[in-house]
Amino acid sequence: MISLKKSHVFMAAFFGLCFILLLPNTSSAKQPESSYWYPDQLLNWSPEKDPNAEFNRSQIPLAKREVLYKVNENAQSDAKLVALSALNSNTSGVPSQGGKDFMANTFSYWQYVDLMVYWAGSAGEGIIVPPSADVIDAAHKNGVPILGNVFFPPTVYGGKTEWVNQMLTQREDGSFPAADKLLEAADYYGFDGWFINQETEGGDAKTAQKMQQFLVYLQNHKQKDMHIMWYDSMTNDGRINWQNALTDKNSSFLQDGKTRVSDSMFLNFWWRDQQSSSNKAQELGRSPYDLFTGIDVEANGTGTKVPWQGIFPEGKAPLTSLGVYRPDWAFKTAETMEQFYQKENEFWVGKSGNPALTNENGTWKGLAHYFTAKTAIEELPFVTHFNTGSGKFFAVDGQKVSDQSWNNRSLQDILPTWRWLKEGGQAVNVDFDWNTAYYGGSSLKLSGTIDANNPTHLKLYKTNLHIQKDTEIALTYKTDMKKPNMKLGISFTNNPDQFVFFDVKKQSHQQWMTDSFKLKKYSGKTIAAISLFVESDNEVKDFTTNIGEIKVYNKQEKHTAIDSPKQGKVSKIEFSKGIYADAALAWNPAASDVSHYEIYRKLPNNEKEFVGATPNHVYYISNLKRNGKEGSTNLEIVAVNKEFKRSEPEAVSFEWPPYPKPEADFRADKTVAAPGEKIQFFNASSEVTEEVEWHFEGGTPSVSQENNPVVSYDKEGVYPVTLIAKNSEGESVLTKEAMITISEAAKDIKNVALNKSAVASGQCAPAEAAKYAFDGAVNSKWCALGDAPHWLKVDLGGSYEISKFVIHHAQAGGEPQAFNTQGFRIEVSTDGENWTEAVKVTDNTEAVSEHSITLTSARYVRLWVDKPTQGGDQAARIYEFEVHGFPSP
Repeated sequence: MISLKKSHVFMAAFFGLCFILLLPNTSSAKQPESSYWYPDQLLNWSPEKDPNAEFNRSQIPLAKREVLYKVNENAQSDAKLVALSALNSNTSGVPSQGGKDFMANTFSYWQYVDLMVYWAGSAGEGIIVPPSADVIDAAHKNGVPILGNVFFPPTVYGGKTEWVNQMLTQREDGSFPAADKLLEAADYYGFDGWFINQETEGGDAKTAQKMQQFLVYLQNHKQKDMHIMWYDSMTNDGRINWQNALTDKNSSFLQDGKTRVSDSMFLNFWWRDQQSSSNKAQELGRSPYDLFTGIDVEANGTGTKVPWQGIFPEGKAPLTSLGVYRPDWAFKTAETMEQFYQKENEFWVGKSGNPALTNENGTWKGLAHYFTAKTAIEELPFVTHFNTGSGKFFAVDGQKVSDQSWNNRSLQDILPTWRWLKEGGQAVNVDFDWNTAYYGGSSLKLSGTIDANNPTHLKLYKTNLHIQKDTEIALTYKTDMKKPNMKLGISFTNNPDQFVFFDVKKQSHQQWMTDSFKLKKYSGKTIAAISLFVESDNEVKDFTTNIGEIKVYNKQEKHTAIDSPKQGKVSKIEFSKGIYADAALAWNPAASDVSHYEIYRKLPNNEKEFVGATPNHVYYISNLKRNGKEGSTNLEIVAVNKEFKRSEPEAVSFEWPPYPKPEADFRADKTVAAPGEKIQFFNASSEVTEEVEWHFEGGTPSVSQENNPVVSYDKEGVYPVTLIAKNSEGESVLTKEAMITISEAAKDIKNVALNKSAVASGQCAPAEAAKYAFDGAVNSKWCALGDAPHWLKVDLGGSYEISKFVIHHAQAGGEPQAFNTQGFRIEVSTDGENWTEAVKVTDNTEAVSEHSITLTSARYVRLWVDKPTQGGDQAARIYEFEVHGFPSP
């Protein structure tokens, strides 16, 4: 086992101290992003001062959950399970209301989780992290409380005792301002408490005492249902000394006599047996299930070796609850969404893929072996579209309304309780299908072979739905078979293993069809499970059936109109380049019971394009592109109730500025070449450019209308290049004098900075010093912490003619794209005192960026990192900085 401290060390080594916490207004992107803070920022935070705050609020209350019946005899529900999961790969740059990537961590095994910790934060970015709003929504929909994270890092990885002291500062009346802010943030954003992880060395017994008082203060002032979890790191003498158990050295952070200090404790990973912890908890008058014994699965996932008998002794009650550190292993190690869901299934259910057959799973039996699935499906209507919370497109009522990929966990349905509980024939395959959807981005897909002698019974949902006289159940599906060969099943709580089946008869012929069934004869009973039964009189091979919707609802004799949202408005808008808009929408909520709101853009042909959706009453449209030269854009806000019926739209609109003239710009893949050598030119003019005209003095061709022409020069010399960019509003002319140098010396161009002497404004560690940006290896780097700008300077050791720079950013070294340098400048100097700017970039996203310049003499080169990442992270990461040139004559 490894300690939580060592896990952070791994993260620091891999990500370069870059679990990022977003600071307000530090990103150039207009899209609101999730919050994170250092202590001083938390103390100064308030919703009124934070322009992003209203977009980060969850609107979904915590659902109730029940355990109705279990499907294997090993599972239990006395011991609990907490997951510490990085639900977003990065903490900076996390959009408040979903993003545009299909591949997102749409975790879906909430049924086995009793408590979720939103894992993020580090010394390089910020240490106090509330969950993103869409994750809160998904957790609450499934009845799972979710905690934010307060992480005091080890000093060797940037932790500061001043941060601990700032958090523990008291007023004269004994109150803790930071504790008040933690509770205010949880209450405003709508999440359920905090995980406190204190690993910063340097404290003493007074520090420990003050921390205990801080925790007690949280207990005494939190809302009734809030949860405070403490991590087994600091002991009562103030030292960082992981106990891996509940002992006399750390118990005072859980319980002090009759005083409840924390609601639970996460125990570190170096343990063999937790009998002593169980005994100690009971001695203190606390349940042993308030202790969560930790297992670290970040590195090895289902290959992690765990002494399970030390928590779950055979034939006995569990000794403690279970804490799972980094189950996002499944997402982090997957290359596709299908692989992610397969890994998740193996992690939570085991290799059998059936929660009733966990004994067959080998060493890693899956967490369904130890924990009974719980259900939050307790109220009508219940609707599922098997929408996982992301998609390659967006569908509404079976029609594509957007081709844009997306993710938004606020829209994730409660997904099937059992993955997959098949009885009878096993040749029917079941999985999610991201190529077909009735609503959202996915559906349930049945495929394979139907055995005539062995039908397949697929149990999907555990429920607790009370049937009334007007209750109905409906199934929406499409199939490639001539007839559905399918029944819809329900069982009741008095006998959950006995099912009543309804014949699905409508022929779909690859069209979405809906069959509905009245449940009046079962009025007064309670539905315990929902299933599908697949059968055929004859063997059917290679069939495909998609389930787009299952709905249990009370049918009304008269259609009741859904209240529309009121007073919709564009509350603020910013334009970019004359053709992009960032617009904040706001409206008064509809009076009826609303699931969420959909936002559409009206197109000139009277069609509508889906823009996004949110349970909130505000929505931010980011980077909306102008449709041609339209003068105004019309939008609609539609309320969707919990039965997925829609209101009349609330219309809003905004006006565009005058259509802009183009701005000419261009670059070349090289500025120094030998006679006859080909040079590729690239048109970098503004997006509104409709046509271009190039002029190459001395080149072949001399004139071109191509977008990215290839040109050669026969004679040595220095040549200008001109580009004219045109559109209906006018034209722009740009000439770069002396841009191209043609010389036989071009054959001598090489990276002249390799292994040269370098210095920098700072470094993260000795192994990340300035020289590692010039060692020719992309598995080493220069890293610098602190507030930007950072600088890196190299002495070439003599005068060189410089033609190009190549920078290998974070992604080139294996880190996430979000850590690529966004804004930087390159300066050159002949004496190290007087500097000239050669390159300025404000919008880089690439892993490797190349920057050709007009031939320039220099001995010294300096890189300024103005915006180190795509988000709010202030740490610079440069894996290699190449300076291409040849010795000056």
